[in-house]
Amino acid sequence: MKRPKHPEHFHLLPYVARWLVLASLVAILAGSASALFLLALERATALREAHRWLIWGLPLAGFVVGWVYLKLGRDVEAGNNLLIDEVHDPKKVVPLRMAPLILVSTVISHLFGASVGREGTAVQMGGALADQLTHLFKLRPEDRRVLLMAGISAGFSSVFGTPLAGAIFGLEVLVIGRLRYDALLPCFTAAIVADQVTAAWGVHHTHYAAGMLPAIGPWPLAAVVLAAVVFGLAGMLFADLTHAGQAFMKRRIAYAPLRPLAGGIVIAAVVWFADGWRYAGLGIPTIVEAFQHPLPPWDFMAKLLLTVGSLASGFKGGEVTPLFFIGATLGNALALVLHLPVGWLAALGFVAVFAGAANTPLACTLMAMELFGANIGVYAGLACVVSYLCSGHTGIYRSQRVGHAKHRHIPEGLKLGEVPAFRKGEAPQPPVKSD
Repeated sequence: MKRPKHPEHFHLLPYVARWLVLASLVAILAGSASALFLLALERATALREAHRWLIWGLPLAGFVVGWVYLKLGRDVEAGNNLLIDEVHDPKKVVPLRMAPLILVSTVISHLFGASVGREGTAVQMGGALADQLTHLFKLRPEDRRVLLMAGISAGFSSVFGTPLAGAIFGLEVLVIGRLRYDALLPCFTAAIVADQVTAAWGVHHTHYAAGMLPAIGPWPLAAVVLAAVVFGLAGMLFADLTHAGQAFMKRRIAYAPLRPLAGGIVIAAVVWFADGWRYAGLGIPTIVEAFQHPLPPWDFMAKLLLTVGSLASGFKGGEVTPLFFIGATLGNALALVLHLPVGWLAALGFVAVFAGAANTPLACTLMAMELFGANIGVYAGLACVVSYLCSGHTGIYRSQRVGHAKHRHIPEGLKLGEVPAFRKGEAPQPPVKSD
């Protein structure tokens, strides 16, 4: 066998230097965009709370956003699913207009009271901005895939202040049951630097306190498993209802801008007449409360239904922070049933419902440790894995691929959106383009 002319490390150093530079550029762009977005979101939320009559502007705001996307954003409306598809099957550079469109539309959604999140916005901005470097540096398709993953990691990390979770999220969200280790360095670099860039812009993230953790023992571990089954089912219910709601709205209302108009009327009426202000927007004050004292047991279901209605109608934002709300309040309710500390089970629900809905148990375990301390790691890991298994082959991202099925045979490479057709014995159909 012919020996290589140069030792392996001779080629490794340029590779490491190249990706450190590229990932840092992605992080600077994504971190700065997230900082601008979070500051705008903070202002919009404060304005809505000070002038609650703005909720009645939600239908008109939804119509305007829907019309703008119909005219300018049809090729980027798939959002996170578009990024996942481009990583798996690169076709063309994600249009730069994805970033300003999703930023402005999400801020508008929050200003007028839609129950949506913010992770989708940050991830889409990170991915779209990262992909602009493809032409600039004439990257190969394989390198472009990695760069998009770094953009996803940077966006997630910077919006939540969780660099480790952000790095793993960019690796884990693409395929169920498989990670790409060749993207470890770019994703970790982008996530860490993006978090630092956002902090340098003066952005601060909400602090959550899980309180005292019980010692590891038979009953706490068994109780976590029981609670995690419920968390996984909640994540599955959220994903299934969201997809069913979106399909229903498309069948009933053909003209896209009329969907958020109709949905906005219903959401505004519910919030105004049913005193549902705690469920509008992100709902962070209620999430903080969930760690402190018992809350009404219906809080999680009210937030779930209002978020499903908002997303199904076409309002922009994301699902993750509403899933944090649903998980924390569901854990809060289960704590009374299982006779466990409220803050501790709220913390587990916070990450485990998201783990089940997004099929990202590793990222969510790391998120728990970053937000609540390393001591929660054993419980959080158990809760996230059980929730992930119990949510089945469904999820909020329909373009996720099946790498290794969770507990039954599903063909490798199948999209989650194609799994129902496979179960019925039908040939999977190509995804329908959004209008």
